Amino acid sequence: MKRLLLLFIIGFLLQSCARVGSPVGGPKDSLAPKFLSSNIDTTRINVSRDIRELRLDFNEYITLKDINKNLIISPPIKNIKRILPSNIANKYVLIQWTDTLQANTTYNFNFGNSIVDNNEANILRYFNFAFSTGDKLDDLYISGEVKDALAIKKQSESAENKLVVGLYQVKDTINYKQKPYYITKVDTDGYYELNYLSPGKYKILAFEDENGNSMYDPGKEKVGFQKDAVDVEKSVSGLNLKVYPSKKALKYGEMKEIPGGILMTFEGNPTDVKVLSINDKLRDIKVTHRPKSDSINIWFDAVAQKVGQGTTENLKFSYDVDNKKDTVSVFYKQNAKNEMQISNNDGGLLPPKTDFKITSNYIIDKINPEKWVLKSDSLTTQEFTAKISETNPYQILIKSDFIVGKKYQLTVPKTTVSSFYAKSSESKRFDFEADKVENYGNLTLKLENAPATSYWIQLLDASEKIIYQKYTKGSEVKFDILKPAEYIVRILVDNNENKYWDESDFLNETFAEDSYVFYKLAVIRPLWETNETWDLKDTRTLDSPKTSAPKTSTPFPNAQEKPVKQDANNRELKSGGAVLTPVK
Repeated sequence: MKRLLLLFIIGFLLQSCARVGSPVGGPKDSLAPKFLSSNIDTTRINVSRDIRELRLDFNEYITLKDINKNLIISPPIKNIKRILPSNIANKYVLIQWTDTLQANTTYNFNFGNSIVDNNEANILRYFNFAFSTGDKLDDLYISGEVKDALAIKKQSESAENKLVVGLYQVKDTINYKQKPYYITKVDTDGYYELNYLSPGKYKILAFEDENGNSMYDPGKEKVGFQKDAVDVEKSVSGLNLKVYPSKKALKYGEMKEIPGGILMTFEGNPTDVKVLSINDKLRDIKVTHRPKSDSINIWFDAVAQKVGQGTTENLKFSYDVDNKKDTVSVFYKQNAKNEMQISNNDGGLLPPKTDFKITSNYIIDKINPEKWVLKSDSLTTQEFTAKISETNPYQILIKSDFIVGKKYQLTVPKTTVSSFYAKSSESKRFDFEADKVENYGNLTLKLENAPATSYWIQLLDASEKIIYQKYTKGSEVKFDILKPAEYIVRILVDNNENKYWDESDFLNETFAEDSYVFYKLAVIRPLWETNETWDLKDTRTLDSPKTSAPKTSTPFPNAQEKPVKQDANNRELKSGGAVLTPVK
């Protein structure tokens, strides 16, 4: 009997223990934690400068999510000692520091989305707590929107927005290597609000805080700004900013062995480049560089000069790049497998009225097309011309009267394509077919409020890779012979006509050049002519990768008799020699 009674008591206790915690059933908790009180007086004014902690009490157990990324204190308190809770849920937040606070200053603690309840992770969104060491709580604010000027579509709510907006007090000298005096995060909708501001003049700065240090890192983070100071005598609404890629300071990167020589890289897109070899063995070199490119190629004959043959050698070079000079070295050993090779990267179908293209892994210096043979249907020898591309020195353009539906074979014997110190090592045969015009479409874009200067107009795929591009001018652009697909349309304006899209330079207060993204996709169908009108003042954005097919598409007229023309430069993504570093 005693044994049965003992088992009954143990069972009852186990069942009771299983019921501890949230009850099963009933409505799910969907309420965010509620702030109750603080260790600072409810008036939040005349707070002692010697206070060393802030405690905030809530109505339920909470945890802090990514507190180091979310919490922003304005003006900054440098020496934060600790923040609780860390790993264990609690009903309060405790922040302790060692600094002495500034006099007559309003401090604002912006927790972003870091405070969540422990059970259901309900977020107390953008919770702020402010207090003043003076006799009043500053209540001015600046609000507005921040957009990424090159963003193709709106950021999803689940993605982390790293954009922040900061204010620096206008002084004789402003140290932008320190945290802004006031700073706030931009929400997923692009909205920001700087609260509890004191009157004064400020320099406003928006940037993508990639490393989470609350400071703008030039050349590494996107930036947007106003040249004029913001005079905060009253609250300001609708102060909108756009962020652009920022100009990188000129900086040497690295050198490494590549087919045919050495690749030297820089940050900052240099214009003028001089490179010399300071090695006794390596005297004969050729240096190639495209203005505004971050890459410099150093070509040489490693075998003839007996450099890096079976053993690693330390090669030294001097450079003078945009008047920045230095001496650098690289450990070099020739890779015998890195021979000069040629290939066709466009596949076996040649679009109508286009040139056949051969690409090399070396810069092409000379070709000997007299020894090449072009045949149609493996039988008839056909006349053709070949030349090195004017805009891409790694490419050869072969022009002929290609007939739709016919198959072609182009034979290129070895050593008939030459670089500075090398020749193509193998004979190659390229098999391809002239594709039908019915498999392609056209696109005509009429621009309202078109740029007054030249611009790049680009067609991008869903991964934001440039598929087609033209460097042009005017209010109407036509793309012929496009592969059927849905394309994102973007314009980068060459405001200064230097054939390079210039990034934002905050330190010199130079804005990035203009850019625009069409608010809908251009849908290209086979045998259809698509016409679109685009007002560049239209600020709508492309929020979805899918749109309905445009109603402005019409069939090709007499498609078989009048094939559309193809602009060869359109097919080369380096039209005009431009290097578009913002595009990835």
